[in-house]
Amino acid sequence: MSSRSVLLAVVMLTCAALSWAGNHVVARAIAGTVPPASVNVLRWIVVALLIGVVAHRQIARDWPVMRRHWKLLAAFGVTGGGVFGTLQYVGLQYTSVVNMGVLNSVAPALIVLANWLAFRDAIRPLQVFGIAISLAGVLAMVSRLDLAVLMDLSFNLGDLIILGNMALFAFYSVCLKERPPIALSSFLFALSLPAALVNLPWALAEFANGFVFAPDAMGLGAVAYAALFTSIVAYVCWSRGVETLGSGRAGVFLHLIPLFNTVFGTLLFGETLQVHHTVGLALILTGVTLTAQGPASARARAPMRSSQTSKRRKRARQRAV
Repeated sequence: MSSRSVLLAVVMLTCAALSWAGNHVVARAIAGTVPPASVNVLRWIVVALLIGVVAHRQIARDWPVMRRHWKLLAAFGVTGGGVFGTLQYVGLQYTSVVNMGVLNSVAPALIVLANWLAFRDAIRPLQVFGIAISLAGVLAMVSRLDLAVLMDLSFNLGDLIILGNMALFAFYSVCLKERPPIALSSFLFALSLPAALVNLPWALAEFANGFVFAPDAMGLGAVAYAALFTSIVAYVCWSRGVETLGSGRAGVFLHLIPLFNTVFGTLLFGETLQVHHTVGLALILTGVTLTAQGPASARARAPMRSSQTSKRRKRARQRAV
């Protein structure tokens, strides 16, 4: 694997983290005024429509493969696209932002563990060391370098929901290596349909309780950002980064989300950059850099080789014709 492909994967994973961090800003802006489940349903419908229009020829070419693997694609959509986004909002109803930051920060470690449980992938010492350093950076930021803040944390049902959701996303990420041999556009199209359906009951419950989506600037803006950045940009970049580096090494880039949240908080909400932000930033970047180094696993590279082999065979058949 060339240094150029590694650099591209790093950029794409960073873009995914940036897009998801921006979604936290949107969620903060619309809290209590725009129904989140309705936004989730609408964003996946918009994703399906956009990709269906732009990539309909590619989807048609991949359709036979998509039909053969429809159960696997539906599972990807329900877990990574539907349930994950919904449970994040549900968990936030019962827990604090500090608890959310701490629990989200264990996702890279859960991805490494899920990789070992599902595929028995080896865990490299440098990888563990990098995750530990970046985790320390996240804890420094959420605790404001005050150990008493972490010691006073109390966990409830919302925290269990968030932790279970992180585990769900971990298995979604490691199973991306089993993604059927279709284009990313086709994969995201197939993912969007079950993701919208699984969110529909919650959206109907919101509607029944009088929490109705209003097509005003804030509501439409939330749907637009969620569709374009939280869904298309983030999911494509995350899938491509995992394909190149492997889910274990890619997972540590999730620690960039609280870092970007701090930047957004400073720029958009007038929050002050303090010492704990600087310490956390330095530790997170150090941990991400260490974890991103080293060769990707053979299993992580296999889909790429398979794709390249298929392209060579296709060109050979075309020349033969």
